[in-house]
Amino acid sequence: MVALIILGVAALAVVFSMISIYNNLVRYRVEVENAWSQIDVQLKRRYDLIPNLVEAVKGVMNFEKETLTKVMEARAKAMGAVDSSSRMKAEGEISGYLSRLLAVWENYPALKSNQNAMQLQEELVSTENRVAYTRSHYNDVSANLNALIQQFPSNVVAGMYGFQKKEYFQTSESDKTVPEVKLS
Repeated sequence: MVALIILGVAALAVVFSMISIYNNLVRYRVEVENAWSQIDVQLKRRYDLIPNLVEAVKGVMNFEKETLTKVMEARAKAMGAVDSSSRMKAEGEISGYLSRLLAVWENYPALKSNQNAMQLQEELVSTENRVAYTRSHYNDVSANLNALIQQFPSNVVAGMYGFQKKEYFQTSESDKTVPEVKLS
């Protein structure tokens, strides 16, 4: 009889442990989904700013038309991405092109005197900072979920219920190079 009670208690402990592990996996998955939603909010803001910025500067930045075109092409690619991997890649391209655009901004005194262009630049810089923060937060919560998916015994529960590792936002190679600024 005592052995049966010990076996029952052990079985209950295993069940409660699995329930706890499952709930932790769900909590982290929800955090990752929320972090992705926060990125979406900031990217939507960025998508809305880009056409206005391009319109405000295209007449002044004659020599940067290729960069402006690439910004718009990358925006279209990101908005049309069908999966998170291709979207992350396109977002990295946008960040790189916008960094270059903002780096050469100083070469155009007419832009510094254009209040609308300066306000758009300020909003874009603020948005880029928010995008960077939300990406960092997404990577943090994704790391927590990924670690839980790989650790024993939670990897057993994760495998049973189909939890998948999440990709990280990574800096593209073009973002790792410092843009060259030539002051006249």
